[in-house]
Formats: sequence, C-alpha cells, structure tokens
Amino acid sequence: MGILNLSEDVILVELSNDNLKIAKELKAINETISKKSHDNIIIDFSGVEIINSSNISNLLILRSLLQDSEHQLILSNVAMTTKCIFVVAGLNKTFNFVEDNTAALAAIKNASSPSSARSQ
Repeated sequence: MGILNLSEDVILVELSNDNLKIAKELKAINETISKKSHDNIIIDFSGVEIINSSNISNLLILRSLLQDSEHQLILSNVAMTTKCIFVVAGLNKTFNFVEDNTAALAAIKNASSPSSARSQ
C-alpha cells in the first residue's frame, strides 16, 4: 500500500492486489482517520481486480467516518469486475467512482469550491 499526501487535506491510498492485504490496509486507514479526520481520501484501485465483503465493510466504515467530518471518499481506477460487485451489492450509488486520480482531485476541488456549496 502506498499513501501519499497530495495536499494538506487530500490523501491518496494505493491499494495492493491481495485481498488479505487490502483488508488490513483499509483497516489501518480507518484507524488513522478515526484519530485524525480532516482529510479527503482518494483510494486508487488500479492494482485491484476484485474485492470481498470485508473490504466493502471497511470502505463503508471509512465513508461513514469521513462523512461525519464532512470529507469525501473517492474511489478511482476501479476495474469493471470490481465495479460490478458494488452494483450487485447495491452500493454503486453509495460511493463516488471516478475514472482516475486527476478526476478525483477535480471532484474534491469542485465539492469544496464556494460556488458548489451555494448550488447545493
């Protein structure tokens, strides 16, 4: 897992391709965010082909932690197979999916801009 601070309020998490490692990585992120929840999180799935229920559970926990602090969780570079798992689970509308990390940064910037706050 790679963790990069892209800015003072955006963290990029690059997941590994091993389901057991992904669960541990997401749990570690959840523990970190529960102590310090002033960051938006982009999770890069470019190395992930498929996820399991434990990984989805950890993502739901992370999403909840971030929403409580009015921050975003964005999933980028999600493979079609993985995205289908979210659809079958009925969670495709629960998470914010974007094509790549550039689109994720743009989504965070747009959500935090004053004009987007007025239009909501």
